[in-house]
Amino acid sequence: MRAGLHERAAERLRNMIVRGDLAPGAALIEVELSEMLGISRTPIREAIKLLAQQGLVELRANRSPCVRPLRVAEIRELFEALAGIERIAAEFAAMRITEAELKRLHELQAEIVREHKAGRRDSYSAANRTIHRTIVLAARNAPLAEAHAALLSRAEQVRVFALGLEDRWEQSILEHQAILDALETRDSGQAGRLLQEHVGQTADVVAASLAGRNSPTSSAA
Repeated sequence: MRAGLHERAAERLRNMIVRGDLAPGAALIEVELSEMLGISRTPIREAIKLLAQQGLVELRANRSPCVRPLRVAEIRELFEALAGIERIAAEFAAMRITEAELKRLHELQAEIVREHKAGRRDSYSAANRTIHRTIVLAARNAPLAEAHAALLSRAEQVRVFALGLEDRWEQSILEHQAILDALETRDSGQAGRLLQEHVGQTADVVAASLAGRNSPTSSAA
């Protein structure tokens, strides 16, 4: 019972962090979170530890834990690793993807276009996450999928931040279409290269935005 409760609390807090409701650098006060979520402090404490393992929270000696700040160097390292994993996955996926998975990617592509036009960032973000995960799973390689899953929460936080940069949001849709085209034509090299560039471009524009604001703890509006 307790494990389920702290896992549910962690999921709610994770969503709040990813969306920017809990801003990068914000202190996480157990009593406040307990009141907000309507549960006791013990599962809150356990949830915070779980989020720290996922890289979304920093535990600080003699201080309250905080939402992990968005730091340029860490973002570049994170997306360098993610780009490498997704490039390899896309190369395998181009050879192994099924017609059902391609159909699903077409549906998701249409969905992100609709959500962008409607300005629904949460829905767009969910569809975007599913696109990347679908490509990785289409590679039919369990170790790749496991390595990718370990980075997803931190990567999603940065990707949602990027959606606050309007030019990046529009460009991302075009990049997704090009990746889908390469997968559909079974062009392994092209699919891998495009996905690696797509992931790297997100890191570049977010890093530039953070540097321009001169604030490593800025968050998307």
